[in-house]
Amino acid sequence: MNLKIRPMRKDDLPEADYIMRVAFGTFIGVPEPEKFGEGQEHVRTRWLADPNAAFVAEADGKVVGSTLAARWGSFGFFGPLTVHPDFWDKGVAKRLLEPTMALFEKWGVTSSALFTFAHSPKHLGLYRRFGFWPRSLTLVMSKPMKAEGGVAKWSKFSDVPDADSVRYLGMCRGVTGSVYEGLDLEPEITAVRKQGLGDTVLLWEGDALNGLAVCHCGPGTEAGREVCFVKFAAVLSGTNAGDAFGRLLTACEELAALRGMKSLVAGVNTACQNACEIMMARGFHNDFQGVLMLRPNEPAFDRPDRYVICDLR
Repeated sequence: MNLKIRPMRKDDLPEADYIMRVAFGTFIGVPEPEKFGEGQEHVRTRWLADPNAAFVAEADGKVVGSTLAARWGSFGFFGPLTVHPDFWDKGVAKRLLEPTMALFEKWGVTSSALFTFAHSPKHLGLYRRFGFWPRSLTLVMSKPMKAEGGVAKWSKFSDVPDADSVRYLGMCRGVTGSVYEGLDLEPEITAVRKQGLGDTVLLWEGDALNGLAVCHCGPGTEAGREVCFVKFAAVLSGTNAGDAFGRLLTACEELAALRGMKSLVAGVNTACQNACEIMMARGFHNDFQGVLMLRPNEPAFDRPDRYVICDLR
């Protein structure tokens, strides 16, 4: 097999998307693997966010796998990394990881991560060889849309005038930097705005930004049909963070209702115990779970006193 790893191009997107669905669908065992995640988009949206952080594997000139990476300031992650089932166990995933790791080194991130199957020794073994260590479970949770009627003063980033966006993004960095030094969600916030994927909720305490939530809504996004997906959310660390987190969840529910979504989905790491317990108390139930792997083997922002939603699927 003549295997080549190269940057992903726009004309690779249909095949990379097809392989992603077939690979996950086959591994999970759905009847029609190519229909896995129907209505959701991961490859196209993440490639558009940063075309220079995506790679494909070609075997004899044919695309057989791909991976996509992202940088949130001092924090990097990759996924989905997928290989066509016909090419499993041939070293393709390992070759795809090599330029991804080089990218993390170039970016100088202090922590990098991925989400994978907790029950798969093959996946855990592959990523351990690159320095990642399995830490906490990520609970992918959901609840039917039923606004709780809480009190939340919030606004949408889509309503921020272009002239003020730099200032607002700076305030967002203040929130995320309080949960992990250098964490910066600007790339994700701007991708959601430019691609029309949903919106970013901004939670206020008076005139001060107290929290944010990057949300995808509906088909053609990472959410899927009639779903509001909270990809990342955090509140300012401090004494009243738990109360603020509850109000941020209320704001996300209100955004979902405005968008006509029927369910709210969010992945939270069990190391963020307090956030998990608040979500469960508000009616979120666990649909499935995976494991968060981190390099180096340190908690980053996954700590009981950090109120963070972070779904790296």
